[in-house]
Amino acid sequence: QVQLVESGGGLVQAGGSLRLSCVPSGRTTYEMGWFRQAPGNERKFIAAINWAGGTTSYADSVKGRFTISRDIANDTVYLQMNSLKPEDTAVYYCAADSSYSVLIAGGADYWGKGTLVTVSS
Repeated sequence: QVQLVESGGGLVQAGGSLRLSCVPSGRTTYEMGWFRQAPGNERKFIAAINWAGGTTSYADSVKGRFTISRDIANDTVYLQMNSLKPEDTAVYYCAADSSYSVLIAGGADYWGKGTLVTVSS
């Protein structure tokens, strides 16, 4: 069983930056990713990184603004969010799965409880 704990959410003005962190317990060789869910919308894929950190994927809506990375030594996955827009407001979830494709498709086995990001205009 893997538990994922997110942190780093908060309130930021448009154009600002935030960095989210996700710390998994137990096995750390999972593929990891971030999703977000805005009010009234379904949860959507944002970014993913493979367990070695050499492969990343992004949703078109965040390409060039968000960067996913992982610190293997500290067992932490980060989501650096720059040039934030009001439409980035959502609850952000960390996810983990043994399959990269399953992770990106939203079928991850493990999910965090989420951290709220609010971007004011």
